[in-house]
Amino acid sequence: MPKPHGFTYERQGDSVVITHRGRAAGTLRGGRAEKFLGEVESGDAQMVMARWTGAYKFGNERTARNHPRNQR
Repeated sequence: MPKPHGFTYERQGDSVVITHRGRAAGTLRGGRAEKFLGEVESGDAQMVMARWTGAYKFGNERTARNHPRNQR
């Protein structure tokens, strides 16, 4: 599975805006923003942002690729 890329975040007062390839992917406020910032600083920032926005692979891609409807 390729690593997520293209995510950035910007802190604006007490909120955090997460963007993916220049488009807004999510806004976090208050305690959730603080928890997010703690995770970003301690781990892989791209993976953390992908997980918090829900924009990551769900694990069913192989099943979908092997479905008869998707065979060519």
